[in-house]
Amino acid sequence: MILIAGPCVLESRDAVMRIAESLSTYHEDCTKEFYFKASFDKANRTSLDSFRGPGLEEGLKMLQEVKEQFGYQILTDVHDYTQPKSVAEVADVLQIPAFLCRQTDLLVAAAKTSAVVNIKKGQFLAPAAMEHSVKKVLKTRGFEGDATYENAQKYKVWLTERGSSFGYGNLVVDMRGLKTMREFAPVIFDATHSVQQPASGGATSGGDSELVPYLSRAAAAVGVDGFFFETHFDPSVALSDGPNMIELNKLNSLMKQIEAIQSIVE
Repeated sequence: MILIAGPCVLESRDAVMRIAESLSTYHEDCTKEFYFKASFDKANRTSLDSFRGPGLEEGLKMLQEVKEQFGYQILTDVHDYTQPKSVAEVADVLQIPAFLCRQTDLLVAAAKTSAVVNIKKGQFLAPAAMEHSVKKVLKTRGFEGDATYENAQKYKVWLTERGSSFGYGNLVVDMRGLKTMREFAPVIFDATHSVQQPASGGATSGGDSELVPYLSRAAAAVGVDGFFFETHFDPSVALSDGPNMIELNKLNSLMKQIEAIQSIVE
């Protein structure tokens, strides 16, 4: 199982290292392919006054320190075509944000690196439409054939489900989409962003973290290649996405439930 976990954004060094240390059990678990996730910049915050992160240069230094101290593989976001080359010197996975999943220049720049390219499905797109984003990466990496699960796996392209817009300020997850996308790429289920309530009336997005376990168990039953959880020792003080995060001390119990379901459906 692929497991991606970490804070939404790089906060203080102490906070980041504390969270990273708390996740070491998953790195040591031979049944999981673990990636530490944190963003050096949250470029799409609701408000101009919201915390965005330390920026590219300082953020990569922090991620490099996590990598060296704990031995973790690293996943982080890239936001424009100028970033992938330098970010890939530290990160093992370059994540394409959902709002940017069709941005050709960004996808091509990410594909020109040796990193895995993880494309988050846009909240505005049908699952089947993500095949075209996968093909952009495959073609840039020299493959001219169809986008299939096996080809995407070989050329290191993932897709991530994070919910679809349902009216204003709400997301829903169509579990059928997991099966659809898995026909042409490995699929990660982003359980915490799927319970987000985007720009739901205030200067920050809301969320309902109580729903994270329910959606996670459902995705495990449908069948996915991995899970993405934004985690924090205290989501109430997190500087981004706190309302939809899962507390670190609750993650282990949820992982056991997911694994139990997977053992039944495999």
